[in-house]
Amino acid sequence: MPGFHHLSKASEAMGCQLRQDPPRLRCSHLRIAHLFVLLFGLFRMSSGIVQMSKSVKEKVSLPCGYNFSYEEADMLQMRIYWQKDNEMVLSFISKETKVWPKYENRTLLDTDDNFRLMILPLFLSDRGKYTCVVQKREKGSFVLKHLTSVELSVRADFPVPNITQFGEPAADIKRIMCFASGGFPKPRLTWLEDGKELSGINTTVSQDPESQLYTVSSKLDFNMTYNHSIVCHIAYGDSQVSKNFTWEKPPEAPPDRNHQVFYVIIVLVVPFAICIVHRCFRRRNTTSRKGNNGIYLGPAEVSTGQNV
Repeated sequence: MPGFHHLSKASEAMGCQLRQDPPRLRCSHLRIAHLFVLLFGLFRMSSGIVQMSKSVKEKVSLPCGYNFSYEEADMLQMRIYWQKDNEMVLSFISKETKVWPKYENRTLLDTDDNFRLMILPLFLSDRGKYTCVVQKREKGSFVLKHLTSVELSVRADFPVPNITQFGEPAADIKRIMCFASGGFPKPRLTWLEDGKELSGINTTVSQDPESQLYTVSSKLDFNMTYNHSIVCHIAYGDSQVSKNFTWEKPPEAPPDRNHQVFYVIIVLVVPFAICIVHRCFRRRNTTSRKGNNGIYLGPAEVSTGQNV
């Protein structure tokens, strides 16, 4: 058929022209399209991951998302695995549950609710991606029937700090201590007054090697003769917590009443005593003079001019 042959030649000529003229543009468009499809697929896969958030020491129940049949025959033909990232958590094979050592005594498989994974209490190290794998025997071999992932984030919030008085290291100086424990990530503790940072002493931050949780403490000295409103502020990650401490200077001590009584006694008694002593002294002098006037001096001597 000449017409068809001519069309073929025209197509070949066009194809050659396309291949010779814009091959890079066509290839670039294809690559962009493939990249878009790949990114879209990754987005669909990532958006299918269940997101859950819990706090340390709480309980979590992770869904497997597969509708199981509880008939005896089906359970014997099923295998269920729960794993976290690249490590095993537990397995359910031939109706027997095996828990790996890291999760013993705090991990259960809820067979009454589609094999949810339950963990209690949660540790900070439990954060990560958990995957439920379901296999079923078909024609003598196990094949994958279901795959679900759950992204678990574990929070570790610091409680409200505790501020205690820590003695008086010097005259008119008061020392207080701020303490908080059980948070993550690494905290930063600051003392504030009127928006200005104060200089703390003995500020320490420690991390428990097993739980990975942090403890922070710091001391502060201030002058007791002034009023204060001090804030202990702890920042960790995108979170923060604080506690306010108020100090009112003690009122001035009233004068000692014993001293007042003593002064009154001195003021009243001393002049009175002086007056009495003075009067006694005057009376004694008067009596002494009267006594001297009445003393017998003996008979008068005969004058030398009298005749014998």
